[in-house]
Amino acid sequence: MERFWNGRVALVTGGTGLLGGWLVKKLIEEGSDVVCLVRDWVPDSIMLAGEMGRFVRIVRGDITDQSCLERTIGEYEVRSVFHLAAQTIVGVANRNPISTFESNIKGTWSVLEACRRSPLVDSIVVASSDKAYGDHDDLPYRESTPLQGRHPYDVSKSCADLISQSYAHTYKMPISITRCANLYGGGDLNWNRLIPGTIRSIYQNEAPIIRSDGKMRRSYMYVEDAVSAYMEIGERVAHDETFWGESFNVSDGTFADVLQVVQTISHLMQSDMSPKIQNLASNEIKDQFLDNTKICSKTKWTHKYSLADGLSETIGWYAKHLSERNCQSRALVGTLPAESHKNVVDSTGSLTHGTHRELSPSQTGLVEFGSVSV
Repeated sequence: MERFWNGRVALVTGGTGLLGGWLVKKLIEEGSDVVCLVRDWVPDSIMLAGEMGRFVRIVRGDITDQSCLERTIGEYEVRSVFHLAAQTIVGVANRNPISTFESNIKGTWSVLEACRRSPLVDSIVVASSDKAYGDHDDLPYRESTPLQGRHPYDVSKSCADLISQSYAHTYKMPISITRCANLYGGGDLNWNRLIPGTIRSIYQNEAPIIRSDGKMRRSYMYVEDAVSAYMEIGERVAHDETFWGESFNVSDGTFADVLQVVQTISHLMQSDMSPKIQNLASNEIKDQFLDNTKICSKTKWTHKYSLADGLSETIGWYAKHLSERNCQSRALVGTLPAESHKNVVDSTGSLTHGTHRELSPSQTGLVEFGSVSV
């Protein structure tokens, strides 16, 4: 893998997201020249928060802007493309379906059309999702399971998946599609998601909130395992035409219900607070989990992290991140006139006040922070 990625120009869309940040980090470590298309500046993202951004060529633009994509791919002489950019929040998709359809569907055909016009691109990985399958009684999902999304987010991923297959088969393009389990790991700053939201709540001595009834079952995938799968597929599709148009479930082959995930986090963080179960989730599929036989049989990829191991790494990242944010907030308050302190606290949110659990690796059984920070 090192010889393949060393010196190769790789375009990553969605580089400020969870998966994108960790993928960019690994590509840089392997010697790749990384280009990222960025619409919104997210200073807390893994890619932009530390030193990593100095090693990335950043193009400001929208994923639906095909001329921008063609210019980027052409001028930077891109060889590999990882299309990760998407609107990924189910609640946002339910409230704003048009923006979700534009980002996830139009964004996909814009990327693929730009790639089709390039004489250099020989490796394309498109991030679909387990949500693309929609609701099925026969579980786990296999790659042959029909794509039948019904709700806005699920439909957007079903469409993007089928568009990718169409480009691969019609134009003989080197495209593989990944249908990944629910990703988690350090750097996910969408606090309404289950795992980062639960960790932050416990850190602040607040009861975790479960929007659903807690019984929904999902496959979960630690982000570093997902990165290794994406890079494995990205290399294979460049060399092996049997990968063109193929889809791969990316999962460790297990599943857990929401309440089990929250209980595991609580145990690792030594919290005895019971979660608040709101039972308010709507337009979400009850059970979704993936069969990973295909990717394990056709590639050398295998997962390294169990759910407990991945959550331990994740808690370590957030403990460090939240602690640093607390210090920064206190420093900011200290530089302002006394009469403005209250407004600063209110504007920065609950991290600037209240009692926090100061976690250390010895308390949680975690690895040292340095092994997961960037």
